[in-house]
Amino acid sequence: MNNEDELRLKRDRINRSIQKTYHKALYTKFVQAVSDYGLIEEGDSIAVCISGGKDSMCMAKLFQEIKRHNKFPFEVRYLVMDPGYSTPNRDLILHNAELLDIPLTVFDSQIFDTVYKIDRSPCYLCARMRRGHLYAKAKEYGCNKIALGHHFDDVISTLLMGMFYSGQYEAMMPKLKSTNFEGMELIRPMYYIKESDIIKWAGYNGLTFLQCACRFSEQAARENSEDESISKRIETRKLIEELRKSNPYIEDNIFAAMSNVTLNKLLGFKYKNSRYGFLDHYDDDLDIAVRKSSSASSSLE
Repeated sequence: MNNEDELRLKRDRINRSIQKTYHKALYTKFVQAVSDYGLIEEGDSIAVCISGGKDSMCMAKLFQEIKRHNKFPFEVRYLVMDPGYSTPNRDLILHNAELLDIPLTVFDSQIFDTVYKIDRSPCYLCARMRRGHLYAKAKEYGCNKIALGHHFDDVISTLLMGMFYSGQYEAMMPKLKSTNFEGMELIRPMYYIKESDIIKWAGYNGLTFLQCACRFSEQAARENSEDESISKRIETRKLIEELRKSNPYIEDNIFAAMSNVTLNKLLGFKYKNSRYGFLDHYDDDLDIAVRKSSSASSSLE
């Protein structure tokens, strides 16, 4: 068997795993999120943003599968931003893209050179800069949406981190309108997909993907230290794992809570540019109180 035949067999196995073995765990949940939140619409041009990790690579295969069914016309471009990867890491991305038969568009940004100079917790800045570059390049290519590979576990851990460390109840939304790039949206079609199923899919196909490959993380690993935001996310996920031992539905319940909020049972909430306390609507109908923007206890900058 020559190399081309071997590559074709591997690709067929990967495609079948999406269509059959992991259809319910991956593709069905992908389509459900797309349908529930209106993430893909006729005429869309979507930049599928690939970091090289398991989540974004799996997302790319799911986009290929939904395009194969092609119930309505939309366009997809598979976009990789190289923020300054080492040669082995970039080569791994290109190798996996060839194996998975994903036609990549790669562009450079050298973000790592900027954030590496920051002494503490550069991950937040790096993420914002990455997103800005992806929006700009996607718009340059005529796209109106960018798709990111955040999954179910990212959603619930982010919710809890906001509560534990920032004192706020704020969901990672399935789609967002960009405030800096007019006409652009961010979508998260992996919203219902659990990380454990992505890991199983990768293992089933013998796939090895890029881990976090920034210079800061590599240095932190050598020095046996961690960025604070990364350690808190790990800590939060370990807590969820511990709680799951006594309540196997813990993650589903956390997720369900995001769409089961009773406003008149909250001490306060924010709506657009105004903040409300429960006393603002204590003697009135809540809808009346929200409409009376002048009754807000304070205005947010």
